[in-house]
Amino acid sequence: MALNWINPEDYSFNSFLLLERFQIRLMMNSGGWRNDKAEWRRSMGIALNANPAVAWCLKRRCPECASLVDKVMTEAPTPVGASEIRKAEVYALGSVEDFTIYTTPEKMATNCDFIRGWNKERLFGLADLTGKVVLDVGAGSGRLAFAAAEKAAWVYASEPVGTLREFMRDKIASEGIGNVRVMDGLVTELPFPDDTFDVVMSGHVFGEDWDAELAEYARVCKPGGWMLSCPGDSVGDMEPQPELTKRGWEEIHYIGSFGKDVYIHRKQKLKG
Repeated sequence: MALNWINPEDYSFNSFLLLERFQIRLMMNSGGWRNDKAEWRRSMGIALNANPAVAWCLKRRCPECASLVDKVMTEAPTPVGASEIRKAEVYALGSVEDFTIYTTPEKMATNCDFIRGWNKERLFGLADLTGKVVLDVGAGSGRLAFAAAEKAAWVYASEPVGTLREFMRDKIASEGIGNVRVMDGLVTELPFPDDTFDVVMSGHVFGEDWDAELAEYARVCKPGGWMLSCPGDSVGDMEPQPELTKRGWEEIHYIGSFGKDVYIHRKQKLKG
């Protein structure tokens, strides 16, 4: 499904030089997010053959995908003219438009509907953040983290994408925000001891491995603390999350700023 967050023609194929290992692995193993996997393999092969530095980087950063990168390149048609190469680059960039826009995080606040249309009061209504120590998992460009920082004692923003981490650090420095710390970390491998946080929250991190993700979420939350899922408003209707509700999470529904269904969730970790 197209997110319509970017015009891929505005991006260089060199944007893929900034991808993290986990992003490369997801992209190569899935063939992008579009349905036409054959076209993705063709386009990616053409683009990589025309950009050997990008191919080298993908293989070095994600060695488990090196043979797949080579195969995609070998299968691609040759020779190819400049216009066909650019068409292939644009297709590849657009096939993972979320990863592509993460290379320009300064554009996310205006281009991404889940940030542009969101009201931070939705987060404040899920749990009392006043004076709390909060973890934002998959913090992105900081939508939840910086909102929480207005009330919390401390906010830790865990984000596995380097460009997004640096964007948040630049915002902290430029705006003199003293109670937010940024670090690397995946939802399944959070770099904190057990029972650390009063509140653990995220916007869009669940779905690859529900059991592992939610177990790690709960591990770092203090007994009696709150676990929150607070995606932003979308230009399309969101679907309920039965994987959360069947595990005891409370579902809260509202009509978002774009007139579409939004579902947010919370669960209190039991004491003892």
